[in-house]
Amino acid sequence: MPESIVSCVSRRNTATSLDDGVVVTNEALEISSPIGLIAAGGVMPFAVADSLTARGINPILFALKGACDPVAVERFRHHWISVGQFGRAVKLFRAENCRDLVFIGTLVRPALSEIRLDWGTLRVIARVWAAFRGGDDHLLSGIGRILEQDGFRMVGIRDVAPDLLMPEGCITLKAPDENAAADIARGREVLSALSPFDIGQATVVIDGHVVGVEDIEGTDGLLARVARLRGEGRIRARATRGVLVKAPKSGQDLRFDLPTIGPRTVEGAAAAELAGIAIVAGNTIVVEPQAMIAAADAAGLFVTGLPA
Repeated sequence: MPESIVSCVSRRNTATSLDDGVVVTNEALEISSPIGLIAAGGVMPFAVADSLTARGINPILFALKGACDPVAVERFRHHWISVGQFGRAVKLFRAENCRDLVFIGTLVRPALSEIRLDWGTLRVIARVWAAFRGGDDHLLSGIGRILEQDGFRMVGIRDVAPDLLMPEGCITLKAPDENAAADIARGREVLSALSPFDIGQATVVIDGHVVGVEDIEGTDGLLARVARLRGEGRIRARATRGVLVKAPKSGQDLRFDLPTIGPRTVEGAAAAELAGIAIVAGNTIVVEPQAMIAAADAAGLFVTGLPA
């Protein structure tokens, strides 16, 4: 079973331990069992399923074709569904007695022309079309509302697996200094200002200058762009300056599309020669926390959880 961020941090013999004020949510919303996980790509669907299983809640995965890992999903009871098969999905949810549903995992946003529609989707096609006419948060919350109107309850990672969320405080050997703290504050201001446009959840700030904002390439693409700009000499600040700041959008439905970090994020931040990573505690999912902390310590980066 993947280790939770709390257990990783609690074993750390550093000045920033759980006893020194790191805050994390310990209680999950009371949910029904079985619970349906609409599983896209990456490792998070399985980390959530393991967390639920450990608490005696039975997860059933509804794996999205072309996204969900076909090998890893075999560990769990599951059904395969295609994006656009709304009618088939609803029948399966009801057949499995899944009242509560969770969206989890990475998914490349499909074009409407690529979606395989069934009769159930055609019944709500006007609402599906309206959901697609906006950013990712608008899309996911729109689909969620359609499912709730059909009698299901959409819940989030904060409700079903709070042990996978970032705690408040620094979890690495290195901590942010005054320069980094100023960059973090600027980054939060930038993300708050961009929130109404439903663009991205991350920015890189170096010595007070915004050098990049997350776009369709995601956080990995943002960090790769900063690394390239450094290599081309277009970012003149010295190495080990600057911070990747990640936060949900203001007003975002926190049941969907929470920011995520993990070992790959740390690798990208190290390649971009940043000082560290700052994310909002309680609203950010941590993938493979033990490996992430080890990678950050090896690279001399800080990872810190900000007050929500």
